[in-house]
Amino acid sequence: MKTRVTDLLGIEVPILQGGMQWVGRAELASAVSNAGGLGILTALTQPTPAGLAEEIKRCRTMTDKPFGVNLTILPTASPPPYDEYLKVIAESGVKILETAGSSPKTFIGLTKEAGIKVVHKCTAVRHALSAERHGVDAISIDGFEAAGHPGEDDVGGLILFAAAAREVKIPLIASGGIGDGRTMAGAMALGAERINMGTRFCATREAPIHESIKQAMVEGSERDTTLIFRTLRNTGRVMKNAISEEVVAMETRPGGAEFKDIHHLVAGARGRATLESGDLNGGLVWASQVMALIDDIPTCAELIDRIAAECKAHLDTARRAFN
Repeated sequence: MKTRVTDLLGIEVPILQGGMQWVGRAELASAVSNAGGLGILTALTQPTPAGLAEEIKRCRTMTDKPFGVNLTILPTASPPPYDEYLKVIAESGVKILETAGSSPKTFIGLTKEAGIKVVHKCTAVRHALSAERHGVDAISIDGFEAAGHPGEDDVGGLILFAAAAREVKIPLIASGGIGDGRTMAGAMALGAERINMGTRFCATREAPIHESIKQAMVEGSERDTTLIFRTLRNTGRVMKNAISEEVVAMETRPGGAEFKDIHHLVAGARGRATLESGDLNGGLVWASQVMALIDDIPTCAELIDRIAAECKAHLDTARRAFN
């Protein structure tokens, strides 16, 4: 499957594993890359820049294929040392950086000097065009179905992918609500040259999370996610559980809630413990509506081979309909 994205990133199959907090570790990233896709380590999963350097080295012992690093840069009261993480990425020899959050204009110079290709995640066409002007190499556009923070515009992938493809000139990657060959074929028909999957890769054998979490994704449907932080204008999509329902209840009570009121429920350490223990109601579990498309827990290689074959079959079926 040859596209501008496979050529740009040096991979065989146009499937990217999204950068996911606590999940984007060497075990998963290497498995995706070994299967022909692009695995992604999540920088801030590692507690320090030195920890990231060690994780990059560990991933290299597990694959000789290209892999990337995700760095999400957000304005916070106590930001992590983003510059030091970027320095580690540049000095490590990693050539693919997935970024999200702040505008890439603040770091694009460093990445260009290091020969790093930048894939910037956006949730709106206007943001994608801004990132393109600042010199990123590819855009990953997230539809409203996505896990994590899908933005405040509430535009689903069917419209967003097509709208972005009409205007963005650099390679476009579709993200959010994609989990099988049918949805991959749809994204590519809409103008994307590659897909990005997060939640679907959580339900694989190599994903470093508890089997109970994976099984919950198998059993879940498109109705089993909920939106939190809506009133704070920082919308996030997570799996429905006791914690997310409590957060929503606090946000929608008379007078609403400030972040300090719900921080104890949504703390990252609590979510990490949930992924490791399998306690489905222990903390937030970030997941997309793609749970509706998850029926099993395959290896990454089995999943990628299946999706690629299904995608081709669905595109061939559509093509034959016009012959």
